[in-house]
Amino acid sequence: MDIPHNISRREFVASAIAFGIASSSFLDETITDTPSSCHTIPSSPQPFTQRTMAYEWKFNPRPYSDDEAKTLLKNVLSPETTDWHYNTHHKGYVTFLNKIEAELPSADKSAANGNWSDFGELKRRLTWNHAGAVLHDVYWEVLGGDGDTSKGADIVAAITKEFGSIDAWKADFKATCIATKLSGWGVLTLDKLYSGRLLNVLVDEHHYGAIWGGIPLISCDMFEHAYYHKDGPARAKYIDNFFANLHWGRINERYKKFA
Repeated sequence: MDIPHNISRREFVASAIAFGIASSSFLDETITDTPSSCHTIPSSPQPFTQRTMAYEWKFNPRPYSDDEAKTLLKNVLSPETTDWHYNTHHKGYVTFLNKIEAELPSADKSAANGNWSDFGELKRRLTWNHAGAVLHDVYWEVLGGDGDTSKGADIVAAITKEFGSIDAWKADFKATCIATKLSGWGVLTLDKLYSGRLLNVLVDEHHYGAIWGGIPLISCDMFEHAYYHKDGPARAKYIDNFFANLHWGRINERYKKFA
């Protein structure tokens, strides 16, 4: 191609490039409007973005149905409490675990600090809801029995070795429960990671006082909503009824599973 005499070679090259870009843009727009049967220029491939699926926390079933709970637990909890305590309170911890799980991947980690941040609150509430779900799982698992300790030979032997007798353990466990704040738990814990001992652990809320490596074997919910509907402020009465309703067969199996 001859270069016009009135422009330099550099100007000509620049004009040609600009024209090529404009032509390409025009061609793309034109092809977009053509019938699908016409040949089209493929668009540039879009970068592949992998989506990470959030972990789904499960709402675990109880060893008995909701209707059975109303009868099996009637000496510990009111029939209404057996329902909403499980299907509202307990389920709520699992529901919010999943909401937190979904929010964490996009939370701004660069904004984390010691005063307040979305990321920090999500992490903080993860442990709150996790502990609430776990302790309730154990709570329902150990209830629904007749309190007969002869059905739990292995765990009773271990308790007797550590505390001297079942009665001594009950006295210590009861005092532990009563000493919680008005929202907390008494937990018979297997100190698996450290001493290997059985310990009655006082836990305020769901996690303040819990120990690392501790396996909860028996957990008694001392939040007021657990017993007020039936016994009002009579915490000691609630704990005595809790003892009388323990399922030592399931407790024994839980102990053997982790010991």
